[in-house]
Amino acid sequence: MFISEPVGRLIRRSKVEVKDGVTYLKNAHPGSEFIRSTDPNFRAMHMQTGPDGCLYIVDMYRGIIQQGNWTKKGSYLRGVIDEYGFAKNIQRGRIYRLVHEDFKPGPQPKLLDASSAELVKHLAHPNGWWRDNAQKILILRGDKSVTTALESMAASHKFDLARMHALWTLEGLGALKADFVRKSLKDEHPSVRRAAIRVSETLIKNGDPSLQADILALAGDSDPEVATQVLLTAKLLKFPDFLILAGETPQRTDSAGVLAFAQQLMSGSKGAPPKFSTEQLAQYKKGQNIYKSLCFSCHGADGKGTPIPGTKDLLAPSLVGSKIINGHPELGPKVVLHGLTGPIDGKTYAGDMIAMASNGDAFIADVLSYIRNSFGNDGGFINERDVKRIRQENSDRKTPWTMETLIASVPQVMPNRKDWKLSASDGTDDVNRVCDGKLDTRWSTGCSMKPGMWFQIELPEKTQVAGLILNAAKSKNDYPRGCQIEFSDNGEEWSKPLKLKERRSSLLNIDFKPRDAKFIRITQTGKHKLFWSIHDLHVLQAP
Repeated sequence: MFISEPVGRLIRRSKVEVKDGVTYLKNAHPGSEFIRSTDPNFRAMHMQTGPDGCLYIVDMYRGIIQQGNWTKKGSYLRGVIDEYGFAKNIQRGRIYRLVHEDFKPGPQPKLLDASSAELVKHLAHPNGWWRDNAQKILILRGDKSVTTALESMAASHKFDLARMHALWTLEGLGALKADFVRKSLKDEHPSVRRAAIRVSETLIKNGDPSLQADILALAGDSDPEVATQVLLTAKLLKFPDFLILAGETPQRTDSAGVLAFAQQLMSGSKGAPPKFSTEQLAQYKKGQNIYKSLCFSCHGADGKGTPIPGTKDLLAPSLVGSKIINGHPELGPKVVLHGLTGPIDGKTYAGDMIAMASNGDAFIADVLSYIRNSFGNDGGFINERDVKRIRQENSDRKTPWTMETLIASVPQVMPNRKDWKLSASDGTDDVNRVCDGKLDTRWSTGCSMKPGMWFQIELPEKTQVAGLILNAAKSKNDYPRGCQIEFSDNGEEWSKPLKLKERRSSLLNIDFKPRDAKFIRITQTGKHKLFWSIHDLHVLQAP
């Protein structure tokens, strides 16, 4: 993949690799770029493969490319522009043809003069320009006399992309037949199977549902991208029981990509796919199995609650954005162990949450970890040790929690954030943004994460604290790559550091044994090219 960056006067060439259904790009020239120009007017805007197999680069060749708001009178850039006369460099665009030294450019095309039969042959051309344009002209002509030739190519041509183009050309000509597509759904190459799923959408939209079962059968395909395409098509066409399909499909594969897409399709999330470790992924799948066999009947396959037939009421509350699920990590285990009764956020539901303490600690940790990382939630994982501790600490409890007693049982958010004094090793001008109550503002280091960066809170007085909440919100990947927390009464003598490993979540609930402190310092122990950001910060006070 070639990517132009006209402001930086460069073109990047990236190697493309698909692993587990996730596409990764990697710079093909580490430490440099495919093209770097010292000419301040070089502005590569577009690149295209030509019919001769060469790469064509459209260079606007212009002194100014920034929007007027950034170059207005009095701005820094305007001074540079005027000093070097960049505003005079206009109307000098050019097109470069880049020819590989070991390559002889191909012949000039004359596709408009070619017969439809000749155009069908071009669908197997090694250069994508020829394939795309041959397909386009065939469809614009509407010439169905080549239907048999197209079906023959789609069924048996040795080049998988030729089979794929033939399928799409049949679709564009309105000559696609369900029985023929059914055969392509079993093609040996995944790109053809994906194409067959997508062209099926046209037939189904036009009133032929016969291919639906064949498409659903590919949900367990060995290629993650085929399985993902099944989910996308099922979502688009509103297949019955789509949510059950989205919940079951990731269990048929170890693909991180299928899991990520299924989560996003169920929750409506458009964020980046979560990054789970091998251990977390295994726990997530165990929890998913528990949820779909037990919890979904009340909370719904999408986590939004199961509607009571004939009413507008829900059998159980939604888990999407739930303060119990996304809140303090002790809340969920306490509810599962002892149950929950009474109104929840002012609303009463048909049934109470029953106690499930008869299940093991791992069972509870797994299902809660699944819920806290699904349906748009970002609460992080629960481990078996914590559930065991919570069970022991509340062993004398014989009745369900109410919402009031549950919330009161865990550390509470301190209300006096306006009285805190905040400081940091980097980004010092923005430290107060973590307490302004706005998730679209942030404190950031302004540079790549590295060990030793710190953020410090000075409370008005010594307080018994029991946790922190760090919310990276829209900067989802700006969480610390490992950190340590220190406590102090005077800001000079510090406690032994509480060391925490990297937690791959934009919402970090950090709980620890209650301790007295006036100063709390969070220090980065890992490194990453991204910034360290905090959009919202809370200190938890012991109950």
